[in-house]
Amino acid sequence: MPGQFEAIPGGGAAVALDEVEISIIRSLAVQLLELIGPGPGGEVSDDPLAELFAEGPSEPPADPVMKRLLPDAYGGPGSEQGPGDPEETRAYSAEFRRFTENDLRAKKRDDALVVIRSLDAMAASGDGGAVLKLSVEESQQWLAALNDLRLAIGTRLEVSDEDDADLLYRLPDSDPRKPMVMAYLWLGGLQETLVGTLLD
Repeated sequence: MPGQFEAIPGGGAAVALDEVEISIIRSLAVQLLELIGPGPGGEVSDDPLAELFAEGPSEPPADPVMKRLLPDAYGGPGSEQGPGDPEETRAYSAEFRRFTENDLRAKKRDDALVVIRSLDAMAASGDGGAVLKLSVEESQQWLAALNDLRLAIGTRLEVSDEDDADLLYRLPDSDPRKPMVMAYLWLGGLQETLVGTLLD
C-alpha cells in the first residue's frame, strides 16, 4: 500500500503516508487554496441567497495556472468549440464564466479543504504517518484536488502534452525544477491508483 491507493471494503480508498508525504501534500493543497482565493467579496456571506446570485468575473484570470484551472468555456477565439466569430466566442465565454466561475472556485476550495482536513486528522493521531482511509465521497474530492494540483504544477513546469511529460523523467538532478517534477510525477501515481479504486 505505500505510495498507492487501494480499495477498502465497503467502498472508498486507503493509502499509507509518512510524515514527509503528509507535509508535502498538505503544503501543496494550502498553496492551491491561496491561489484559488476566498469566495465572492473575500469572505463567507451570512446570506446564502446572495452567494447563490453573486456574479463572477467575465474575464479569464491573468495567472496561467488559474487560466488552466478555470478555462474558457469555448476555448477562446478561433477554437472549434465556439461559434465562428471570435467576438461572439469571447462574449459566450465571458457570460459562461460570469455565472459559473464562483461555483467552480468554491468546489475547488472544498476539495482542497477535504485534503487538508483529512491530513490534519491523520497527523493529529501522532503516529508520524499512518494509513489514510477515505469514504467514496472523500475519495472523489481527493481525486479532484489531486487533479487540480497536477494541473497547477504541470502549468508551472510548462507541460502541455505527453512528450513534455516524458522529458521530465530525464531532467538532471541539478535542474532547479527537479523537486517540483518529482512532486508532479508522485501525485500522478497517487491519482492513477485512486482512479483505479473508484473504478473497482
